[in-house]
Amino acid sequence: MTDATPETQLLKPHDKDLGGGFKVRRLLPAAQRRSVGPFVFFDHFGPATEQPGTEHDVRPHPHIGLSTVTYLFKGAMMHRDSLGSVQEILPGAINWMTAGRGIVHSERKPERLKADTYVNHGLQLWAALPQAHEEVEPSFEHTPADAIPELVEQGTAVRVLVGEAFGVRSPVKTLSQTVYLDIALPAGGRFELPALAPELAVYAVDADARVNGEPVEAHTMAVLPDGQGAVLTSDTAVRLMVIGGEPLDGPRYITWNFVSSRRERILEAGDDWAAQRMGHVPGETEFIPLPGKPFGVREPDTGTRPA
Repeated sequence: MTDATPETQLLKPHDKDLGGGFKVRRLLPAAQRRSVGPFVFFDHFGPATEQPGTEHDVRPHPHIGLSTVTYLFKGAMMHRDSLGSVQEILPGAINWMTAGRGIVHSERKPERLKADTYVNHGLQLWAALPQAHEEVEPSFEHTPADAIPELVEQGTAVRVLVGEAFGVRSPVKTLSQTVYLDIALPAGGRFELPALAPELAVYAVDADARVNGEPVEAHTMAVLPDGQGAVLTSDTAVRLMVIGGEPLDGPRYITWNFVSSRRERILEAGDDWAAQRMGHVPGETEFIPLPGKPFGVREPDTGTRPA
């Protein structure tokens, strides 16, 4: 009797059309896999054409226990939060907002683009905070595109968005080991991805690829066996995102915009938001109301992977 070879896990997106051709594909959390490293949420939005008179603004809403990580391929959006941060998010930059004990933010079309037609396309991820840091003071850090390390590795352009890889380190600060890479694999290319962290996954943004020879369709996430890297190949040029890090330090409850290791903390945050005790975005009066009556809490999945 021999041990079975660990298999790569393929995750397909759950698609949601927000109207006007604005599509969001959700890869995490999934029924088969709730997290990869610290990442408990992975949304791929667009490409979507923004036109005058059409807006996909996200009104002020709260978070706890996580960091949001926003990365654009094309377009622009305006971030505002209850700390007073005002930051236009542009392609290639990393915008890392740590909610900790609680923060409120909005994401809107920049005023300068109200009369323009342009394309929005990017990713938003959530990284669960380590239990020891779940209640840290909230913060926002913008790292512009020109501060993100770029290199050519194995004939392939690589941007090290978060963490350390191939001898370079991103300036983005994290509270646990985290890896986030943007790899532009050329047509016919071959790239050996080392085991940069205990948990890793590869997401095909815009074309089909192969992971260790196994076909991975566009908009599919390939979760690698624990502690392993992979050989990435493709017949056509493809953008591949790599995420990962050390495993979560225990299960997480994930309900609406809240993440916590404690169920009662989620309920407390719900009460605080319903009472508008979590702060306000300066200059904004709108907000997204708390969903559900009563406010339900989704049980963490402890039978498969932590999250």
